[in-house]
Amino acid sequence: MKITKIDLLFSNPVEDGWRPLFCRVYTDTGIYGDGEVALSYGDTLNAAFGIMKDLAPMLIGMDPLDHEVIWQKMYRHCFFALNGGPITFGGMSAFDMALWDIKGKAFNVPLYKLLGGKQRNSLRAYASQLQNDWGENRKPARTPEDYARVARIAVEKGFDAIKINFLTFHPKNGRYHETEQTAFLSPSYMETVEARIAAVRQEVGKNVDIILENHCYTDKLSATQYGNMAKKYGILYYEEPTTPHPDLLSYVHKETGIPVASGERIYSRWQYRQYFEENSIQIIQPDIGNCGGITEVKKICDMAYLYETGVQIHVCGSPLVTAASLHLEAAIPNFVIHEYNVNTSMPKMTSLTKYNYEPVNGQFSIPELPGIGNEIAEETFKNSEVVTIQ
Repeated sequence: MKITKIDLLFSNPVEDGWRPLFCRVYTDTGIYGDGEVALSYGDTLNAAFGIMKDLAPMLIGMDPLDHEVIWQKMYRHCFFALNGGPITFGGMSAFDMALWDIKGKAFNVPLYKLLGGKQRNSLRAYASQLQNDWGENRKPARTPEDYARVARIAVEKGFDAIKINFLTFHPKNGRYHETEQTAFLSPSYMETVEARIAAVRQEVGKNVDIILENHCYTDKLSATQYGNMAKKYGILYYEEPTTPHPDLLSYVHKETGIPVASGERIYSRWQYRQYFEENSIQIIQPDIGNCGGITEVKKICDMAYLYETGVQIHVCGSPLVTAASLHLEAAIPNFVIHEYNVNTSMPKMTSLTKYNYEPVNGQFSIPELPGIGNEIAEETFKNSEVVTIQ
């Protein structure tokens, strides 16, 4: 089997300027595989599409079943890939995902079989980024009542865990400025966010887990101050309280006693190593779409298992990367919970692929179709800038 052609897709904007980036890898047997770069937001679009155009010619003529050989070729031939990084590893991720898709289709088995089989038949999920509200006509949550309402919707949908950034939106309009979130939070800011957390806890009761999301906007001082206030409300874990650095995250964990999660901005097993050795992260969150693909993320998860560190794959892309993430989470022993991101559950996003996997009562089932179990919709090809490499 040989790779004969690759289509690269730069989709139209689908949500607040998000433009998912895909690839389709074709073979001489008629089997093709699809992949995605999970860098469709955050001012990385052109760079991510550019790296795919740079890497794609390396794959032409190679055997798609040799995913380790191809991974090493991309890694070693791209000068700036060594040690990992979002752009280079993002491009590698898309192609690696497509290769695993091809492999599953070639052997007529779902991806989880190739990864060693299912450790579980369903995956607990949490509703993520609820500060942005639900639905197409959503508005940012600002008042405690807003936060209670979005949490109530999650519980009504069957979720028993939710994740919210309580720090983002100003009570009146706009966002809090980044300078307001460092060093220490002001008394009025602390009063505002505590009222939000208290309202959510009162609304959902004691049997729903709450995850704090900071998006790295806080530093170690403000994150510790905030975490120590919030922990009395029963926090499952604390995501990205600081810039990803082992010393900073260790400080927050030790000072608050709350398990720390991070990983969407940590891009390789080399980068993760120090975090594991210093127990800086208790829940890792690698993203299959920017962390070197299924090949690299599986190795990172295996490393985490050695240190008894839990795994929650970061999911912030189309249903294509969601499907791949479900397979990997089903196959690893140290899975904790799956991220159901309301930002990526909008109709324009879910229409990008042939299938859309949704949780039922807060639980995901694992795709059973060969390969990833999803593919780019034909309409997406029509509504994208397509570059063909052959």
